Amino acid sequence: MGFKDVFLQHPERRYIMFGGGGGVGKTTFSAAAAYWLASQGKKVLVFSVDPQASLTDIFKKDIFGKGPVQIMDKLWAQEIDADRHIKAYQQEIRQKILDMYGLPAVPEEIENYIQAASAEPAMEESAMFDAVVDVVMKGDYDYYIYDLVPLGHALYYLSMAKVYDEWINKVTKLREEMREYEEMVSRIRREKVTEQDQILQELLYIKNRINTSAGILTDKAKTAFFFVVIPEAGVINDTQKAAKLFAQFDVPLSGYVVNRVIPHELLTQNIPEYLRHRIAMQDQNLLGVRPALGGQVMAMVPEMERDVTGLAMIEKLAAGMIA
Repeated sequence: MGFKDVFLQHPERRYIMFGGGGGVGKTTFSAAAAYWLASQGKKVLVFSVDPQASLTDIFKKDIFGKGPVQIMDKLWAQEIDADRHIKAYQQEIRQKILDMYGLPAVPEEIENYIQAASAEPAMEESAMFDAVVDVVMKGDYDYYIYDLVPLGHALYYLSMAKVYDEWINKVTKLREEMREYEEMVSRIRREKVTEQDQILQELLYIKNRINTSAGILTDKAKTAFFFVVIPEAGVINDTQKAAKLFAQFDVPLSGYVVNRVIPHELLTQNIPEYLRHRIAMQDQNLLGVRPALGGQVMAMVPEMERDVTGLAMIEKLAAGMIA
């Protein structure tokens, strides 16, 4: 089965993720897959949750922090501004505190905590995760293409749903027990029971968002995850290890795409000696690629003659990926 067959045989897999180490081509393949699907008449959103990636550069269009930006017919791209989401998240927390407790202003000690929390490294990942939940739950597109962060961060990102869910379950249980106690006390005192527990409602709302997003990202029927690798021994070994870790989070692995394969035809030309050595090393690594990656190599894509930027080069990369 090739890369194209995944889409033709499984049209229900609407959520497509590309992962891999830094610099292997995740962003360019995300753009190329989105381009190909859009050219097939599908409405597609490709978006990046990697602060270091640049769909802006690849598409030659300023899209950072502007929401979904149309690139061409049927294709939209989005780069999420984590800082903006952190600020919006902070303001949302403040407003909920005011609404829940009827306070005229957020207490100074709580405000200090909110400000300090924004400097935590995990806050950016949390903001990105929340932004992804927003995108997924709207359901406006036929396909969603995720350009994930590098492997280490991606594992943290994917684990957040499970961590958040466990935490929410514990807090919700405690809140429900408190609610039962409050109702019992109200009955004893013959007081009117509060019509709605705002805190419990908020916890259940968050839990629903997390479960909806996590369910999509780990649903083998709806999601396809591809690792992007290059023909270097270190990258292949790291990817094998990462695949085992991703499996622990039930991420449905659909296959691998090998990028930057130097064309063998160059050996017939007058090329530098170091390039001949590179091809020889590449050939040695490629011999073990299919056995090492479990026979799930979907495509081997040649090294492009220049950077993949602009629709013409994206189309060329897509052709190499789909072939």
